[in-house]
Amino acid sequence: MHAIALGTAGGPVWWGRDDIDAGISTAIVVDGKVYLVDFGYGAGRQLRRAGHRFGDVEALFITHMHSDHTVDLASLFLFARNEIGDRKVKILGPGNRGKLPPLTPLAKEVPTPVNPESPVPGITETLDRLVRTYSADINDRIFDYGSPSPATKFDIKDIELPAGLPFDPNENVAPEMEPFVIFRDERVSVSAILVDHHPTAPAYAFRFDSRYGSIVVSGDTGYCQNLITISQDCDVLFHEAINLEVVGQQALNTYPDPEVRESVMSHHRRSHTTALDAGRIASMANVGTLVLHHLVPANAPLEGWHEAAKEYDGRLIIARDLDTISLKTSDEAIPAS
Repeated sequence: MHAIALGTAGGPVWWGRDDIDAGISTAIVVDGKVYLVDFGYGAGRQLRRAGHRFGDVEALFITHMHSDHTVDLASLFLFARNEIGDRKVKILGPGNRGKLPPLTPLAKEVPTPVNPESPVPGITETLDRLVRTYSADINDRIFDYGSPSPATKFDIKDIELPAGLPFDPNENVAPEMEPFVIFRDERVSVSAILVDHHPTAPAYAFRFDSRYGSIVVSGDTGYCQNLITISQDCDVLFHEAINLEVVGQQALNTYPDPEVRESVMSHHRRSHTTALDAGRIASMANVGTLVLHHLVPANAPLEGWHEAAKEYDGRLIIARDLDTISLKTSDEAIPAS
């Protein structure tokens, strides 16, 4: 069992840095079979560069519906059907949010939402819409040479939250809870837990347990007790990280209006985790190896991410695109980053 950091950059931005440029995507590999988490830009290309074809993929998992985590799911969905063979690949992700997010206090008027009939779809509805969007392409191939619709090659499910959980997409996005199993086969058991990426909800972290050990992927989250719960005693924790100082410096040019800039920074402070806090989470959860990825901004100096070591004295890796992370802790088994 090992993981491949297919892409390590966070945010809907083309960063243009050679080693941390591809959008966020992680492959968990068990006995040669691949389980993919999130699909930032270039995820399909990176899977090939890592030495795998889509025929190796057993299941796909989406932590939340932000575009930097889902944009390359479209190309995988449309292009992979010829490599799947006579089987269906499972896709699991968030369900419908249920209601629009809270309106920013800066708004001068209530905006008209995009697609007001169903403005906050989950993964099942999103991929149904994708099939309809590409119906010209899909029907050409069905009628011209009998290619199947990609919808017939995937088993798509919204993740269902446990009954009675006091979840509310605006008021309580990550109530304290225990992980719950969403997928199991002969190689892995995959558990999910809600994390705090307000206003995006539901947003999940995933834990992969096999006979070899365990790997957790945080998804996007602020500091969150649920992340500590699901990561307890895991071998490897992939955790997002943000450098608020560098983001703040860049925001001066990106958002000249100070009110807008403060609103953006308030979101980043609440909904993401600094390297220091990621180290604190790893320490409290007794994690074997902490891997920082989904680095925001991806062009920040690498040394800033090592702040995690002030709170965590285990093995720390600052992931770069296509790094392979073993469960073992020897220098030979895990490439230094």
